[in-house]
Amino acid sequence: MFVPAGLHPARAERHQLDQIARAGADLFEIGLAHHDAGLDGPIIQAAYRRALSRGYLLTRALRGIEHAAGLRPTVVMTYWDPVSRHGPERLARLLADAGAAGAMVVDLPDNQAERWQATAKATNLSTPRLVPRHLTDTGLATVAAGASGWLYAPASTAPTGYRGPLDVPALADFTTRLRAASPLPVVSGVGISTPALAERVAPLVDAVVIGTPVVRALMTAPEQAPAITTAFAQTLNPHATTETRA
Repeated sequence: MFVPAGLHPARAERHQLDQIARAGADLFEIGLAHHDAGLDGPIIQAAYRRALSRGYLLTRALRGIEHAAGLRPTVVMTYWDPVSRHGPERLARLLADAGAAGAMVVDLPDNQAERWQATAKATNLSTPRLVPRHLTDTGLATVAAGASGWLYAPASTAPTGYRGPLDVPALADFTTRLRAASPLPVVSGVGISTPALAERVAPLVDAVVIGTPVVRALMTAPEQAPAITTAFAQTLNPHATTETRA
């Protein structure tokens, strides 16, 4: 389950994480708010803006990560700019100390990949990698070689929050390429906007990531987030686990 850090006050955030875990989320992905989340759609961008407008601080995010990690395995999602600003070595240590199992930098620059991988490894953080579908086999192999934990195969080439049809055969071809390039598990998200779409994607991958449907609820009607989580979890099991970011 993807939850942006700092969207709500700390007590409310902890309560929401508790409810979402009980509703069926097997893993949390906590997003660090960023002002230029170019790979995300309007819902998650709005959630980040709200978090930043509330005086978002890394310390507050770390408390949310720590609570999430006490409930389910937790991975942090971030852009490179926050990593660079806080310092890769410092941020990796803070995330690890908060209990995070890994950190995925969705726009990791090629010239920083080796440094980030070594930094994360030194703190026992896994480094999942988002793999763009347009990569050549050579580029795919390079990205896969720098990944640990899993490879993230977007179900859509659109930003997060896409609610249109999915090209499932194209995704199947892509996951086949990923499995040929790496033994790492493959997870998918982005555009998996309904339980029915999740059910179609699940047989192709090792886990399905749901996010925007739940973030939309957290933005407007937080009490609905557990029911949405349950709807996806019941559809996915036993095919895949529920991570959550779509």
